[in-house]
Amino acid sequence: MNKQELLDRRYLRMAKIWAENSYCQRRQVGALIVKDKMIISDGYNGTPSGFENVCEDDNNVTKPYVLHAEANAITKIARSGNNSDGATLYVTDSPCIECAKLIIQAGIKRVVYAKEYRLKDGIELLQRAHIEVKYIPTEEE
Repeated sequence: MNKQELLDRRYLRMAKIWAENSYCQRRQVGALIVKDKMIISDGYNGTPSGFENVCEDDNNVTKPYVLHAEANAITKIARSGNNSDGATLYVTDSPCIECAKLIIQAGIKRVVYAKEYRLKDGIELLQRAHIEVKYIPTEEE
């Protein structure tokens, strides 16, 4: 295993730990944005700031205003002095198409994820935008 793959696995483990901050019951997702070997942002899926920390309704359906981990990490960058040009996004689950659009616009050049989702349109869009996409399955899969 080369040095980059060791780093990729380490950051994915950290993203998985970060996912534990999520209050969502159905799925906990974590994301880290790394640039020059520094974590410049992080996120996990959950409700917007100031909302109750309940992600699902009474029927166990995810509420429409729940933010994905990638969106939380990217919007956190917007409020900081950092930028994500050329960064790598580490995320526990493969990005959806909406998050893929944000990833492209944020200038992120590489995405590493640990779990595949049934829909592949987000990954396909990232590849179409010439963003390097790397799948490293976790032990649980």
